[in-house]
Amino acid sequence: MIDREEFEGVVRDLVPSAGQGIEVLSIGDGAARLKLPYRPDMMRPGGTISGPAQFGLADVTLYGCVLSRLGRVDLAVTTSMTINFLRRPAPAALVAEGRLLKLGKRLAYGEVLLFSEGGEEPVAHATGSYSIPPA
Repeated sequence: MIDREEFEGVVRDLVPSAGQGIEVLSIGDGAARLKLPYRPDMMRPGGTISGPAQFGLADVTLYGCVLSRLGRVDLAVTTSMTINFLRRPAPAALVAEGRLLKLGKRLAYGEVLLFSEGGEEPVAHATGSYSIPPA
């Protein structure tokens, strides 16, 4: 297990480019809820939040889901991730809700839904897997 404070440290120290500014709202038992505060530099022409910002939040959220079960494992790494952009996110903070679907000895698989803060419909859906190093 990893708690909110420890995972915030992991995000800050191990994934600074993708995790910049991410807030951990909750984490535990294969689930994580994170928030990426709105910043004008995340915007693309047309008034949408960039795909890389959304992808980074989804990836960090799934990492939190994995570590919520395993504890701190610095070498657990993304092996695949797919994201589907469902609708244009509002120029607002993004909230990610992730959960593990399977945790094996060598591979974890899960999904993440992204929402504009305050919105009810997801703006993106991601699935991915993480490689778990041998003990």
